[in-house]
Amino acid sequence: MAVQSPPLRKYDDLSGKTFLIGVGAMRTASSWIYTYLGSMQDVVVSPLKELHFFNIKFPSYLMSDMDAFAMKRLGFYMEQEGGAVRNLRAGDAFQASVDRVQMIYDDNAYFGHFARLCSQKTKAFCDLTPGYAVIGPSGFEYLKEFCATQGCRVKLLFVMRDPVNRMWSQLRHLHDINPENVSLDNWQAAIESDTFYIRSDYAGTVSDLDTTFASDDLLYLFYEDLFEEATLRRLCGFVGVDYRPPKVEARINEARTQDDISAEVRKALLYRLEPQYEFCRDRFGDAIPEAWQG
Repeated sequence: MAVQSPPLRKYDDLSGKTFLIGVGAMRTASSWIYTYLGSMQDVVVSPLKELHFFNIKFPSYLMSDMDAFAMKRLGFYMEQEGGAVRNLRAGDAFQASVDRVQMIYDDNAYFGHFARLCSQKTKAFCDLTPGYAVIGPSGFEYLKEFCATQGCRVKLLFVMRDPVNRMWSQLRHLHDINPENVSLDNWQAAIESDTFYIRSDYAGTVSDLDTTFASDDLLYLFYEDLFEEATLRRLCGFVGVDYRPPKVEARINEARTQDDISAEVRKALLYRLEPQYEFCRDRFGDAIPEAWQG
């Protein structure tokens, strides 16, 4: 059943600004992008980084209950020493956690959160939640309709990484978080899981984005090129802000990803992900980094 966008309050403080939504992919340096954009005085990022607002409404491929996590996070801040009221007044993440819990029962709280953070000098504000990549065509249609209630221009960013390295990095990351639920030794079951595989479905996400949004409002980048000045200039131009050199230049270390994939695993991943390589070759042509192995 389709999810209908509710009547929403319009926040005049957001009018005329760019709203950048980073929709993935997972394990493609969204934290680095968050830090980079957040370092700019005319760009606002949520203190929470990932809000998980739209994907909770389209939960078919959710890996965890993000609303329950939001409640747990708020409880953590409320229990800290120094008094909840005093900490709330002083803590950006605490305040943002209150906003996120309000989003559970009041959709207006989503843009209300950004309106509270933005100022007249703000040119762009951002929600960078890789989990949005899997909300599907209905989810993106909903997102578009929902955001159309405000006077901002919505732009979407999707970053792709070599599919084999991305999938293995995700599996390793989930193993590091909770080895009891995700084991590297059981990688065969993981890569056959629809919930896991869909996060590597560039063909599905890109096709959904291309169908739903105007090309001028979409930016596709590649992880392997992300840290180059030319790429960051493209990103800044897309957002509508002046380019600034990154304060943190070190890129995420790929050595571990490369070194701990056995020949057996790499062969299986290449076989599983070949349709993604083929789609990207057809869709992006020479823009695909040479480092891609498929």
